[in-house]
Amino acid sequence: MRINYFVAGGFVVLIFLVIIFVTTVLPASTFKPTATPAAHKYTPMELAGRNIYRREGCFYCHTQFVRYQDRESGEMVLAGDYMYETPHVLGTERTGPDLSNIGGKYADGWHRAHHDNPRKVKPGSIMPSYSYLTEKEKEQLIAYLQTLGAGRKMTSWVVPPQELQDEYEHVKAFVNVNSSAAANSGKGIFMQNCAQCHGMTGEGNGPVSATMIKKPANFTRPFYTQYSDAMWYYRVKEGVPGTRMPRWGKTLGREQMLYLVAFLKTLPKDTQTVQEEITSLKQLDNPVDLDDNYKYVDQAAERYGASRNEAFK
Repeated sequence: MRINYFVAGGFVVLIFLVIIFVTTVLPASTFKPTATPAAHKYTPMELAGRNIYRREGCFYCHTQFVRYQDRESGEMVLAGDYMYETPHVLGTERTGPDLSNIGGKYADGWHRAHHDNPRKVKPGSIMPSYSYLTEKEKEQLIAYLQTLGAGRKMTSWVVPPQELQDEYEHVKAFVNVNSSAAANSGKGIFMQNCAQCHGMTGEGNGPVSATMIKKPANFTRPFYTQYSDAMWYYRVKEGVPGTRMPRWGKTLGREQMLYLVAFLKTLPKDTQTVQEEITSLKQLDNPVDLDDNYKYVDQAAERYGASRNEAFK
């Protein structure tokens, strides 16, 4: 009987040692990432700021890792980005935004105002005030924050998540979004699904826009010239959180979304020529004119005894 206990105990110890080996020893001995351009060797001032970041518990609310599926957080991080970080301050909870790419996004003065009174620059923020820090500590903390992701040299914050970027690279072969034929097809999809809110010319003045607190986007703005094809695909498929724009990926096929991308690309202008905010009914599209765009669809539906959506397809 005692031998049986020893055998069982030996198996338990063996399993425990295997778990320790697989989770700690093996990764430490085999995982050897190389430093990336985002890996940063800290100066004494930046290191002091990092220690303040740890001391104040900033990583309780802020993370420093952008994952493959993350939205609105910038470029995805790699293992080599953390070569010179000991100990890591990855964080576990995003009560506040991820800071992986915060370096260079804001000026030092913005960070100073943000730490003195967060709600002055971020209305509704629940971040506490750090006005009690000394001027030297503020300078050190800001110097550290400005290093985060600065080596990635991001050309734009208007980028899709890596997950959608890869998906677009996979599906883009189905439709040439740079062709006029695709843009014409996309215009029909736009008129049927999007013009009620965004207007027939994409200026955000569709008839339904008068009922919205958060107004539809004006796609003729120069801002949208920086949208890549993948970014347009991302917005079409997943919509915009906080607005009434739906996730068209739930109802449109991938070819339809690509046709829509082809048309949306033609809307942005080099200069702003229209008023962005709808303040009167005179600025809205004429609902009668909008309805005219459906006549050929309704005629086809009547001819074949189909619904409008089936006739459109």
